[in-house]
Amino acid sequence: MSDPVIFALQASHDFGARVAQRLGLPLGAHEEREFEDGEHKSRPLINVRNRDVYVIQSLYGDRSQTVNDKLCRLLFFIGALRDASAASVTAVVPYLCYARKDIRTQPRDPITTRYVATLFEAAGINRLVALDVHNLGAFQNAFRCPVEHLDTSVLFARHFASALADVRQIAVVSPDAGGMKRAERLRRRLIRALQCDVPIAVMEKTRGKGVMTTGRLVGDVGNGCAIIVDDIVSTGGTLAHAARACRSQGAARVIAAAAHGLFVGKAAEILRGGDLDQVIVTDSVPSFRLSAEAAVRVTVLSLAELFAEAIRRLHDGGSLVELLEN
Repeated sequence: MSDPVIFALQASHDFGARVAQRLGLPLGAHEEREFEDGEHKSRPLINVRNRDVYVIQSLYGDRSQTVNDKLCRLLFFIGALRDASAASVTAVVPYLCYARKDIRTQPRDPITTRYVATLFEAAGINRLVALDVHNLGAFQNAFRCPVEHLDTSVLFARHFASALADVRQIAVVSPDAGGMKRAERLRRRLIRALQCDVPIAVMEKTRGKGVMTTGRLVGDVGNGCAIIVDDIVSTGGTLAHAARACRSQGAARVIAAAAHGLFVGKAAEILRGGDLDQVIVTDSVPSFRLSAEAAVRVTVLSLAELFAEAIRRLHDGGSLVELLEN
């Protein structure tokens, strides 16, 4: 079996290069060209006929490209690969845009997650790999092609098993009821890693028309360290509410752990405050929005090895279940 071909579009080049390095493969050469009127094109510069191709692009907005820019470029590149007779095309998307809009919360609301899935399928992907999507069930049901979901519970558990090895009391907190399964996955891994009991708690929260209402904290966080686990740090408001609730119940230390650090709006201001002692995120989204002062409280974990091993197993027929369980 020939090696897979790995591409990383320009906006995710650095991340893609780290993944390719761990696979022992070069990144495939490609062209991305801008036109004066704002249109663009992208194409592979190597032969991909009858090859299995993996395209890496994280779909967050930054200073040079919006979320829509990156999504459009990825879709067009996938189309070019299909036209170039690639045997299969897998989109590797560490941060999947529009994944939070998965249900109707108001009359005639769009279900954008499903629309994005339709766009990927129309472009011709065979498979999509994403990390810690907002709602796993909605993600899996939106696509008609195979999808693979990687989660950060193993990564976070390894980090905390080392960083909190001397902490006697640890509790895991979900900032809302919808995140309980995510919190439970981390809790189980921490129990195995630390060989101690790890209680779980959940915040009562409702959201309507863009307004969040936070209620009480259900569960005991003790007087040790509370770990609030979520999928995304956006403005940081949800985490700040949960952190204050944990401290009001006696937690001496509060840490937030989330796969994707967007850090928009007043996130930097919240980080500079005293509600959260530390925030752990991955490099699915670079922390370019944070000032040096705010970034002091942020620890970034690398995803390169996780994604490299996922690609290796997908290509060789290995088990992703075993990868995520170890």
